[in-house]
Amino acid sequence: MDPRRACWESSSEDVTRPLLPVQDDGAAARRRPCSALRALLGSKYLAVASGPAACAAICAGVDLGAGNTAARNMLGALAWVFLWWITDAVPLAVASMAPLFLFPALGVASADAVAKAYMDDVISLVLGSFILALAIEHYSIHRRLALNITSVFCGDPVKPHLLLLGICGTTMFISMWIHNTPCTVMMMPVATGILQRFPRDELEGGAGAGARARELQRFSKAVVLGVVYASAIGGITTLTGTGVNIILVGMWSTYFPEQKPITFSSWMSFGLPMALVLFVALWATLCLMYCSKNTGRALSAYLDRSHLRRELSLLGPMAFAEKMVLAVFGGLIVLWMTRSLTDDIPGWAVLFDGRVGDGTVTILMATLLFIIPSGKNDGEKLMDWGKCRKLQWNIILLLGAGFAIADGFKASGLTDILSEGLGFLRGAPALAIAPVACVFSGAVTEFTSDDATTTLVLPLLAELGKSIGVHPLLLMVPGAVGAQLSFLLPTGSPGNVVGFGTGYISIKDMVVTGMPLKLVGVAALTILLPTLGSMVFGMDQK
Repeated sequence: MDPRRACWESSSEDVTRPLLPVQDDGAAARRRPCSALRALLGSKYLAVASGPAACAAICAGVDLGAGNTAARNMLGALAWVFLWWITDAVPLAVASMAPLFLFPALGVASADAVAKAYMDDVISLVLGSFILALAIEHYSIHRRLALNITSVFCGDPVKPHLLLLGICGTTMFISMWIHNTPCTVMMMPVATGILQRFPRDELEGGAGAGARARELQRFSKAVVLGVVYASAIGGITTLTGTGVNIILVGMWSTYFPEQKPITFSSWMSFGLPMALVLFVALWATLCLMYCSKNTGRALSAYLDRSHLRRELSLLGPMAFAEKMVLAVFGGLIVLWMTRSLTDDIPGWAVLFDGRVGDGTVTILMATLLFIIPSGKNDGEKLMDWGKCRKLQWNIILLLGAGFAIADGFKASGLTDILSEGLGFLRGAPALAIAPVACVFSGAVTEFTSDDATTTLVLPLLAELGKSIGVHPLLLMVPGAVGAQLSFLLPTGSPGNVVGFGTGYISIKDMVVTGMPLKLVGVAALTILLPTLGSMVFGMDQK
């Protein structure tokens, strides 16, 4: 099967296949011992056992000093959860629920304290955003938006540079408002739908392919890479774009409740310039590496603006339900941006004495989707709970686990021990440590998920900031941003897997294209954080 189609098509079962396997009993008996050994080694039992084994080893063999039993147990629980995360021993959601039984059992925190970490205002923000994203997907609003913008940028005749700008810009814009993984999943069929206009034999041609075929292959790589990376870059812009930003906000409020909170508008004031720098670097890299003066001529034979407009016409005029979903979504964006403005103009949150948060209005607006009629059938609403079956509970539980771990670090006293151990770094220049923190987090995230990397790295950076006497955000923000620069390997993020699974790109393509973006990201962060970030977050540089 063509790998490009295999990624999106589901295979059907063979109804003529016997329900039970038919085999020779004698042969089965001869193979049983060897098969059992292979099954044990090839299964996830060893990965499952690695978590409890590491926890037991740490609890039995590590000595953090008198009175630090809870901190030692916290370290063991962290090893258990981390190993289950990186080995996929159990589903991500299941591994993320492990603190619910580990922390009370090991004396780290009470059951009520751990459970409360799994639902707060930040997680309400994510939950409501996921419901809105499902509404956008259900009514194909993302596809309509993509086709509209891409048709504008296509050019007549085709201009590859503008077409790439349209595809990447659309993906980045959508990813600003919904999680970058579902954004990649939604946009990839739109992008590959354009590429399917090209002859398959030319796309699959090897080293002996003609000049036009090579141009089509290179442009196809640029489109897929553009969607993958633009989705990740768009996620940096807002709190709803990725779980990493949510984890940063949650841990910041947990570790430093007395400090100025990070709001939707304050993060966007920093994240948007950062993302724009990365976006320009992405577009320039794709144009320089994958487009030539002959690319437009090669594309013109198969792709034109009329094709995109024809695809758009098949969607028909915008229905009442689509308009209502957009109205709710637009209203939510306005509420996010105006909750807290400046000291002189405090925003609408002052009317409620600061008791409301971004999650409050997100759940409110998501609730409206279950009340407003769709205008299609009598009694039918814009959304019903049946349409929410695809809610990403694994991400929600992962965020809860991250907040529980942050609370566990603090409650067990492990943060104090780490702070003492990092005291030798006192006096080190913050501007030198910030890029190192970004690079360290960016290296770890290539092998595990962005959210898991952030959950593990941010507590260490928070303690490091206190130890060396600098504002903790000078290190926590680089750690969070670095975790989102997973551009080199398919294992870096689910979005990378989606792009790699199309069959258009290879690991070499990702490394060659992603490395310049990673370097630009570190450089931009090093410049923007102590300048723009200091004003936005109110950091006192020392």
